[in-house]
Amino acid sequence: MRPLVLERVVKHYGDKTAVSGIGLEVAEGEIYGLLGANGAGKTTTMRMVLGLIFPDEGDIRYFGKPYGPEQLRMLGYLPEERGMYPKVKVSDQIVYLGQLRGLSRKDADANLKRWLERFEIPEHYDKKVEELSKGNQQKIQFIASVIHRPKIVILDEAFSGLDPVNVELLKATVKELRDSGTSILFSTHRMEHVEELCRNITIMHRSRPVLQGSIKEIKSRFPMERVVLAADKPISGLDSIPGVVKLAVHENDGYELKVKSPDVAQRILRHALEQGPVRRFELMEPTLNEIFIRTVGESHE
Repeated sequence: MRPLVLERVVKHYGDKTAVSGIGLEVAEGEIYGLLGANGAGKTTTMRMVLGLIFPDEGDIRYFGKPYGPEQLRMLGYLPEERGMYPKVKVSDQIVYLGQLRGLSRKDADANLKRWLERFEIPEHYDKKVEELSKGNQQKIQFIASVIHRPKIVILDEAFSGLDPVNVELLKATVKELRDSGTSILFSTHRMEHVEELCRNITIMHRSRPVLQGSIKEIKSRFPMERVVLAADKPISGLDSIPGVVKLAVHENDGYELKVKSPDVAQRILRHALEQGPVRRFELMEPTLNEIFIRTVGESHE
């Protein structure tokens, strides 16, 4: 039985439709990507999953059951905006939140200490949130979302405000949650994180799901139109090859070419080899970022 299932979910605000007919399933031990520009309906969808608002039509089920007190305890949520009380100690806040989710004070405190050790910040136990760096505040907020060991976690821009080292630390932690069987609904604007973490995605646009499925299958629907090439010496005449639409030259003597169709890649390779050794040649599959832009248009956040 799937931990989280949405079927034909609709939400209206007055005469505006915020979510129109979304359906998705998140398996046990899966990170599912929910993508879309601002106003696409992602936040409304996550709020409905969390039980903060209810659908006007359709169903949301948690292990086959509708929302209720039992489901509330199995949910965890990391919001994009930080919501911790700045002048309250980390330990007081997290332990209290753990108790709200059904933990004893002793268990909540023990879980907090384990998480602080995991993130290598045990010294922050008695500090006020406002005394922490933005990155460490994000870690504390992450701990708050998982302190009660939820079975379903909603992550909204989980890596916001983190430096590259801490992004990798938190990504590793999210993967550990996945591998332990936690089901994760993951929303972000960083497409490279989605490609690394998610198997299945839904892209929303103007309240509707416009592209759904496994990333691998979705990519197979889009043509490969980008060639990356590198050589020890400059290669001339690349932009004159039939089928080359655009040429970009990079600082490290590399080239990136946009082509009309995949078969143009072989012409490029033959042309390059005629002028000397080639260090790198690759016909690239489309990135998720390119697919997103093609699907929803070049609208900015």
